[in-house]
Amino acid sequence: MFKKLYADWMYRWETRLTTRDENRVVRPLEWGFEWIAPFLDAHNLGAAELRLASAQDDTACEAAMTRINQLLVRHSDTFFGYKRPTDFRLEERYPELFPTNVRPETLAQDAALRQQAADGKIAKAQFLRFTSPEHTPYPENDLANARWFPAPPHKDPRRPKQAIVVMPQWNADAFSHNALCTLFNRMGISALRLSKPYHDIRRPVELERSDYAVSANVGRTLSACRQAVVDIRCCIDWLEEQGYEQFGVLGTSLGSCYGFLASAHDPRIRVNAFNHASTSFGDVVWAGQSTRHIRQGLAEAGLTQERLRALWAAVSPINYYQQFMSREAAGPYKKVLLVYADYDLTFPKEYSLQVVRAFREYGVNFEPRVLPCGHYTTGETPFQYIDGWYLGSFVYRAFKALREEKLTGTRPAPVDSPALEEELLSR
Repeated sequence: MFKKLYADWMYRWETRLTTRDENRVVRPLEWGFEWIAPFLDAHNLGAAELRLASAQDDTACEAAMTRINQLLVRHSDTFFGYKRPTDFRLEERYPELFPTNVRPETLAQDAALRQQAADGKIAKAQFLRFTSPEHTPYPENDLANARWFPAPPHKDPRRPKQAIVVMPQWNADAFSHNALCTLFNRMGISALRLSKPYHDIRRPVELERSDYAVSANVGRTLSACRQAVVDIRCCIDWLEEQGYEQFGVLGTSLGSCYGFLASAHDPRIRVNAFNHASTSFGDVVWAGQSTRHIRQGLAEAGLTQERLRALWAAVSPINYYQQFMSREAAGPYKKVLLVYADYDLTFPKEYSLQVVRAFREYGVNFEPRVLPCGHYTTGETPFQYIDGWYLGSFVYRAFKALREEKLTGTRPAPVDSPALEEELLSR
């Protein structure tokens, strides 16, 4: 009885949070071949599919985009590959909020920060900037941006320099997850808090929200995902240039998807914290409460969940579990945290449980943790502190194990916690 009452209360709370923003825009389906064609042409891929798409017939276009996704999955090392940028630089400026909603309290917070900057009452911050290898029609989006949180030098000269790339959730403002970066600094771990494509300072002027990262434009969403993944890998490149040796990635929600894809294609990423995870990109967009406006545009065009799954197969973690493990088998173990929520209406629990089962089946060295809340309520008290403990304690332990591994030269045994996983799967 109590469990049902708690669930009903949590679902109501979660629904209030996912429906309070009134600036979500329903956009019609667009195939967006022009967003993916430059990549295909540059790598001599998909010529037949692009010719099929030129027929301007929806049935032909869907077939062509489905075949392009199959092609990209087969050539994912190329799709998520890139040419290392040559213009890395640090920029100093006052931090800004870049809000994605128009609620009065958020706009007041943004105005207060702007005034404090004008009065010189807040400190400037450092930001890593570089030209993203994925080019789009938006110059502001193509200039990658990552706030730099360097950890103080350690007294032990033998200690390897460690760093983590942090990817917040979809539509995060520019302050989201900064507190985690400060926490990691206290652990001796430097952090780059990366702005996702079309987010905060990278957001085109015509947008209030970061809509172009995920939208009813199929090709643009593929492009945005590729851009996020290669930007993560570029951040690792820069960190290597600064003398860092051990790397991790922490992603929340959409950032979790980006982080997984980057790690599946980059063996340098050893520590992986996936905060809310799911299997198929299309399943989340179709079934999630916070993407209902995207689903509406897709459904009005006659698409179904199964067909959408195929249209975004190239950016779906479910298609890269084997590669994630292959990277692990070929080199040092990856250490993985998987956090999901019991009452999630944005990344429905059934899909998160599929990730747990798949990780177990593939032998991923992971720790599952479950939150007694939903997706949006993760950011509310007390759940934000529970989540912060899961993330912080894992990152601390994982990087400590990497340091010990380097000093001793021994590879740690993988995590084996079937009892815990069976308990979670049965809930």
